[in-house]
Amino acid sequence: MAMGLSLIMPIGAQNAFVLKQGLRNEYIFTVCLMCALSDAVLIVAGVSGFARVAAWLPWAEPVMRYGGAAFLAWYGFRSLRAALRSDAALRAHAEADSERAPFGRIALACLALTWLNPHVYLDTMVLLGSVSSQFGEQRAAFAAGAASGSFLFFFSLGYAARWLRPVFARPLAWRVLDGVIVVVMWSIAWRLVTGA
Repeated sequence: MAMGLSLIMPIGAQNAFVLKQGLRNEYIFTVCLMCALSDAVLIVAGVSGFARVAAWLPWAEPVMRYGGAAFLAWYGFRSLRAALRSDAALRAHAEADSERAPFGRIALACLALTWLNPHVYLDTMVLLGSVSSQFGEQRAAFAAGAASGSFLFFFSLGYAARWLRPVFARPLAWRVLDGVIVVVMWSIAWRLVTGA
């Protein structure tokens, strides 16, 4: 569990999305569940040896890397537009009871931020898969611990965001959050493209 948490906790595209959904009080349970289940699937695949299979498909890594970078750049641009909106638009953005986004759009964004991010494959499948080899016949217990860390983290992040809602009642707070999301998304996209 500790290993799984240490890989998930640094702020990234997926975490920023979960935090934002928690602040907006939109589909929190479903978003957290999609993120945690996706991680669990990838962890089990990594522990089961999928990383070795992926090595046989050399074309998959660049496709995932550049596709993920393009998606993160686009998502960062959307956040930049949100950060530069007028105060009236930001006030509407800050209201938790404002009109909810369509579920399909939120679900697709959540799944794209999860499955198009090559770092998630490196962390869950390659790294955790490699570490699990040290546990021999206890690899299933290792996978269960890492996956439970994902569930613990995502649901804590999504539901704990409600304590920050008073802070995000101010338009400036949303502007800062969107600005942080721009930096995170674009820096990850840059690292994916440059290999840094």
